[in-house]
Amino acid sequence: MNVPSNLKYTKDHEWILIEGDIATVGITDFAQGELGDIVYVEVETLDETMDADEVFGTVEAVKTVSDLFLPLAGEIIEFNDSLESEPEKVNSDPYGEGWMIKIKISKPEEIDNLLDDAAYKEIIGA
Repeated sequence: MNVPSNLKYTKDHEWILIEGDIATVGITDFAQGELGDIVYVEVETLDETMDADEVFGTVEAVKTVSDLFLPLAGEIIEFNDSLESEPEKVNSDPYGEGWMIKIKISKPEEIDNLLDDAAYKEIIGA
């Protein structure tokens, strides 16, 4: 199970890469493995400012649809457009080309609520 130590995580299986006041968000290797083959990623919240834990989109796999939860409050400033034609990137490269959104963080104090790699590994039993 791939759980990079340079990322933060949520109990809902999102990963977060924080660079200054910008956070890149995707779903973890564990999550994509549990979902199976991803066939569609929908994010209709581009340019919206949302609170942490709000649903910012959905990911659809062959047998299920799962909500995507915003890990930090902020404005969704970018969506990975390549996922529209190649949603399978989430399966093949969840921490790289399979990223989903970028947000401009509005409440940096919320970063303290995120999990480090060790805490996330405990959740998934890795």
